[in-house]
Amino acid sequence: MPLISTKEMFKKAYEGNYAIGAFNVNNMEIIQGIVEAAMEEKAPLILQVSSGARKYANPVYLRKMVEAAVEVSGLPICLHLDHGDSFELCKSCIDGGFTSVMIDGSSLSYEDNIALTKKVVEYAHDTTNHPYVTVEGELGTLAGIEDEVQHEVGSYTKPEEVIDFVTRTGVDSLAIAIGTSHGAYKFTADQCTRDENGVLVPPPLRFDILEAVSEKLPGFPIVLHGSSSVPQNFVQIINANGGKMPDAVGIPEAQLRKAASMSVCKINIDSDLRLACTAGIRKHFNEHPEHFDPRQYLGDARANIKEIVRHKLVNVLGCAGKADEILGK
Repeated sequence: MPLISTKEMFKKAYEGNYAIGAFNVNNMEIIQGIVEAAMEEKAPLILQVSSGARKYANPVYLRKMVEAAVEVSGLPICLHLDHGDSFELCKSCIDGGFTSVMIDGSSLSYEDNIALTKKVVEYAHDTTNHPYVTVEGELGTLAGIEDEVQHEVGSYTKPEEVIDFVTRTGVDSLAIAIGTSHGAYKFTADQCTRDENGVLVPPPLRFDILEAVSEKLPGFPIVLHGSSSVPQNFVQIINANGGKMPDAVGIPEAQLRKAASMSVCKINIDSDLRLACTAGIRKHFNEHPEHFDPRQYLGDARANIKEIVRHKLVNVLGCAGKADEILGK
């Protein structure tokens, strides 16, 4: 079975009030942990590659590992470019076998964003030399840091712009900004309150913006970036084993589940995987200082990734058991 685009995935997700997990991948263990969880839960997947991941692992290695994941699992899997920042990068991924790309023109002027996004869409949708490739655009900017994407201050999506943007560009899905943020430090202490245990509680997502966008674009798939929840159990393991991550806080999972039940069909998760991986490695080294075989500590990292992904598929995204539905079985 070949890699698939997000077209059928998002149609089923929208109709079924769930979201597909878009998990960032950088190496074999991360891919294996994600895919093993999805196999057990019979869930569809979007495995996405950032510009930083391409530089770290080489896009050919990553594509071949994702193709191996399809062969091993039999699951519907999409290979997606996360935060493409140029036509040339998107074209390279399309020509290299990616089945979905994101063109992020959110740092440009509105008109320049439209022009760049439209150019990518025209190439991706032209099936002369490659299959139809789906394109994700972005309106609004997220604060925080993810690989080479960095914005100190975010800006909310303006609902009054979305019809014009989607119509003029022809994108297949739209990433919007409603208060999510990149990285493990999504909010400053001043932006949050603290509960009775002194734990930071982030500000709520702007569901009013999501609802306004959904009203203007009925049936159209919406995407949330920066949606890791920064599980405190992994933060505590990291800190207890030599790490230093004070006040790391993410998006509450109940809010993500609510978004997934609305028009959000794709939820991006990266930092949670990094935290799971690092927690496993730090704990392993602390408990087994004599170990030096990477298979030992990377095995623990992979197990943690599988654990957090299974939780997301079942309890947050709601896409567990939906693989056969997308495959039309």
